[in-house]
Amino acid sequence: MSYLKNKFNINFLEYLNPESIKIELDRHMIGQHETKKIVSVGVYNHYKRLFLLKSKNIYLEKSNILLIGPTGCGKTLMVKTLAKIINVPIIVVDATSFTEAGYVGDDVESIIQKLLHECDYDVELAEQSIIYIDEIDKISKKTDIMSGKDVSGEGVQQSLLKLIEGVSLSITSLAEKKNPSQNPQIFNVDTTNILFIAGGAFSGIENFVVNRINQETNFLEKINNNYNIICETNTEDLINFGIIPEFLGRLPILAKFRELNESELIYILIKSKNALLKQFCYLFLIEGVDIKFTYDSIKEIAKIAINKKIGARGLKSILEIVLLNTMFFFPSKKKLKMIIIFKEVISENKMPLYILD
Repeated sequence: MSYLKNKFNINFLEYLNPESIKIELDRHMIGQHETKKIVSVGVYNHYKRLFLLKSKNIYLEKSNILLIGPTGCGKTLMVKTLAKIINVPIIVVDATSFTEAGYVGDDVESIIQKLLHECDYDVELAEQSIIYIDEIDKISKKTDIMSGKDVSGEGVQQSLLKLIEGVSLSITSLAEKKNPSQNPQIFNVDTTNILFIAGGAFSGIENFVVNRINQETNFLEKINNNYNIICETNTEDLINFGIIPEFLGRLPILAKFRELNESELIYILIKSKNALLKQFCYLFLIEGVDIKFTYDSIKEIAKIAINKKIGARGLKSILEIVLLNTMFFFPSKKKLKMIIIFKEVISENKMPLYILD
């Protein structure tokens, strides 16, 4: 991909603003309007800060972002879309890999090494990029009941503090790391201006939220009316969950995602950009077969995703399971003209309606 290296100037501030960023996000993902506003302002201010750093003797601290929300609600999609809007490189790393590696310093170096490789070893570009750390909740502080010691989590969080806040690292290329016999080329990368976004489902944090505010009137009534408890999450709940205060201090912008509802999942299936049902219909149309889904069948797919709490990410796996036998048999049926998927195909595993030519 060709990135615009000179984007961070006065022209950037003229054609890109929080409102235009949100409008572009709306084109790629449904709902989460308040979250989009928070993230749009945060990202805009970050790159405005880069421009000011280059033009004036003013220091503004950067504001990294923490995304909280259930699986399949659009956290990773939002971050990747943001990178396209700003036209900067992005890498996505999984926080759980840090707990498996043993030597944390190597992990920290590998993040920047991966980013530098993505930027074709353009240090200036790398220092203006975005790093998304997914599954950040999986490195929460956990205590062994028997020993009373931290068994995982806090050490990894501590290792990421300086990286997120800003540190200068000496990095060798991936190719030279694989061939240590070569004379390594060293790249000095400063992470001060890299935007870090961390995200996680934080499953179970609702218990900490309820314990904190169970004294509030009508709160239990809100829960019974499908109130989204995650929207009440604050830093105290995150600390109780196992995120250390120093780590939260490096991620001051808190953006909370709610679970997608049935109508939003239906929209993703049929109307979103590159909608899933359009993809599956095209797979059949390639071989001259038209496949139709009744509206009730589409609603049933959305209900399954909600009941299993797998969100938009799980819609494709549901469709793959539902259409497995159909996709297995239809290529060999030469006179097949149309397939109709009705509700019972989804809910009761019945055969679809086959219409021959």
